[in-house]
Amino acid sequence: MERAGRAVFEAARQAWPRAQRWLVLCGAGNNGGDGYIVARLAHAAGLEVTLCALKAPTALGGDAALAAQRWADAGGQGEAWPIAGCDGFDLVVDALLGTGLDREPAGAYGAAVDAMNAAGEAGCPLVAVDIPSGLHADTGVILGRAVRAQLTVTFIGNKRGLFTADGPDCAGSVHFSDLETPDTVRDSEPNSGIIIREEIISRLLPKRRRNSHKGSYGWLLGVGSDHGMSGAVRLCGEAALRSGAGKVTLVTRADHAGLINLACPELMVRGMENGASLEPLLNAVDALVTGTGLGQSEWSRSMFDSCMVAPSPVVVDADGLNLLAQRLPHLEQSALPRGRWILTPHPAEAGRLLGCSAAQVQGDRVAAAQTLARRYQAVVVLKGCGTVIADPAERYAICPLGNPGMATAGTGDVLAGVIGAMLAQGLDCWEAALAGVVAHARAGDLAAARRGERGMLASDITRQLPAALNPRG
Repeated sequence: MERAGRAVFEAARQAWPRAQRWLVLCGAGNNGGDGYIVARLAHAAGLEVTLCALKAPTALGGDAALAAQRWADAGGQGEAWPIAGCDGFDLVVDALLGTGLDREPAGAYGAAVDAMNAAGEAGCPLVAVDIPSGLHADTGVILGRAVRAQLTVTFIGNKRGLFTADGPDCAGSVHFSDLETPDTVRDSEPNSGIIIREEIISRLLPKRRRNSHKGSYGWLLGVGSDHGMSGAVRLCGEAALRSGAGKVTLVTRADHAGLINLACPELMVRGMENGASLEPLLNAVDALVTGTGLGQSEWSRSMFDSCMVAPSPVVVDADGLNLLAQRLPHLEQSALPRGRWILTPHPAEAGRLLGCSAAQVQGDRVAAAQTLARRYQAVVVLKGCGTVIADPAERYAICPLGNPGMATAGTGDVLAGVIGAMLAQGLDCWEAALAGVVAHARAGDLAAARRGERGMLASDITRQLPAALNPRG
């Protein structure tokens, strides 16, 4: 607890060195105990500290009681809730509720959460201890109301709820401290996932050999774009080239074929009007992406059914997922590419595959992705804030990169192409999903840094893929 309190104090001081008047709101249990230590350290540093206890120090037990006693021994005094408000402070520390919360903060705790958020909206920095009060630590869902912090200092292990669903909006910047705990403590949790960041790209994609050619980096086939959706497969194909695939062939409606590669002549495009014509290509390529703009017509179903029996690993996106949900009872289970496919649903598509609502998927994104992965024996990329990657072996990962500017039409087509390029270059499905998600998100962040989030286009992300995949230094 002493280490946790010091980690919060030091992170807050570093972020806001000029903040002199601190308010620390302490609840019960260890989270409140951490707050008492933060207050004591701030007081010792000569800061003006107000501590508000929502549970009387005399009612605390264990380490929290000891922390409260040390605060008192150092000359600290506490005020009971309610106080006049959170106005007039330079910084507010949320040490109310910890990771075990499973219901909406109510009563005094709910009022304190609302007061902190009002102060935050007025420009006062909010610092959360371990997790913002009111945020579910596992799902990242706001339990009715939650603190919207600018900084969260979390301990021992990153809580997955900080990185997905509502978590990023509530947590702000996340600072992690392991509190010097041994690796065996963190390794004792069998179902823990991983947070994936930019360094995974250089780990999974080694430096290219000088003695190589386009065949060294794979041949990707993209199948999609029914009438009125010619741009989708083109976005997918160009993203694959920008992500390092050696060559890309697109199959689409015949009347699109002559138009799609006008702005990207590096793409090879073929028009086909039935799935049977796909067989020679399916047997020749290294990887396949289908579903982007595929539609749900007879042509779409013919193409989709042919893709399901392809020998190469396949990425299924967009209408491919909708067709999968519709046609699963009619498809030969033995013919599905189980163990060698990647499904890339957004929450509504995931709900169709699971037979539930998008809201239920969003209620526990990790559980939804893991259920899909088991049910379909696939690597699943559940898109959204804090994209979740899961596989049938119960592994999961969360990507904290990306930004709201990417919430625009076509970005999913780009992601499918990036992941397909990773498969074509020889990564397995799990690795391809990890590298593809990170590269796509990083490219989106680079695009936002250049021109802002509002008004971003999917093609802006594509243009930044080489920079994302070839980091300097």
